[in-house]
Amino acid sequence: MSFTRALAPARIRLASATIATPRILSSSSRLYSSSRSSFNPHDIHNVSHSPEHIQTKLPETKLLKNHHRFSEFDLEDRVYAITGGGGGLGLSMAEALIEAGAKVYCLDRLETPHPDFMVAKEKAEKEYGGSLEYIRIDVRNVTEVNNVFSAIAEQHERLDGLIAAAGINHLQSALEHTQQALDDVMTINFNGVFNAATAAARQMFNYQQKGSILLVASMSGLIANKGMTSPVYNSSKAAVIQLARSLAMEWGRHGIRVNSLCPGHIITPMVDKVFQQNPAARATWEAENMLGRLALPEEFRGTALFCLSDASSFMTGSTLLIDGGHTAW
Repeated sequence: MSFTRALAPARIRLASATIATPRILSSSSRLYSSSRSSFNPHDIHNVSHSPEHIQTKLPETKLLKNHHRFSEFDLEDRVYAITGGGGGLGLSMAEALIEAGAKVYCLDRLETPHPDFMVAKEKAEKEYGGSLEYIRIDVRNVTEVNNVFSAIAEQHERLDGLIAAAGINHLQSALEHTQQALDDVMTINFNGVFNAATAAARQMFNYQQKGSILLVASMSGLIANKGMTSPVYNSSKAAVIQLARSLAMEWGRHGIRVNSLCPGHIITPMVDKVFQQNPAARATWEAENMLGRLALPEEFRGTALFCLSDASSFMTGSTLLIDGGHTAW
């Protein structure tokens, strides 16, 4: 299984305009310039008087029309990147963010995104006030990833968040698993997630911007799936879960939250490949699920909006397990 392709040119095209690739930060000294928290324990007694207190955020009754409700979900003018956003789960999550008013960049290694992308892009521009753009990248190429994130942040002078959803699967027993397949899975599923997360955080630090990062893992990082022999894939997703906790610890005091999402079985092209190799897998998975069915990508839209918005402002280092009860038996 080969995933090679030509590297992106030195200049990156965003929103039909050519932007010169900015230089990459050569030092992490600014990134970790301070480890002290701005939180004062004595402030807890004055919370009711703070302008950030929940009661002061409630809109006036006369303004309680639909577009004024739940303002913590409002993403107007915010900027997000989604790796693996060319289709499937990543694109569904992107749609949720643009409906909330965000500017979203879908990053993927596909030459062209899924046809649904153009439908979502048109709706974003005409109906929701957000925007949707596509950039082809290889998440394994750390220089390319850093350059793309730098260009996005430079264009808007901010970056508010990331969903790292790029990933592949490989079905093969451990004793027959080739070194090449092992490298492919791990470098995309783990290295690629690490590259994207650190590139996003670097820009948040650079623009002194708080933000939220959601790493898409899998329930396969917590269990061994019946009907799916994929030891390296499962291990890569377990690593992503632990990575989210570790990054949350490093960046929490700087206002950057990091969480992981563990979906159950979703009907995507990657899952279809599993069914092609093991047709009995679908029946097995449905039988093992408390809801008796598989998920659709659209069922994770709300999760994306919650995790990337202020609605989850006190959540970091958490793992959201959304699997239809598959692991709860």
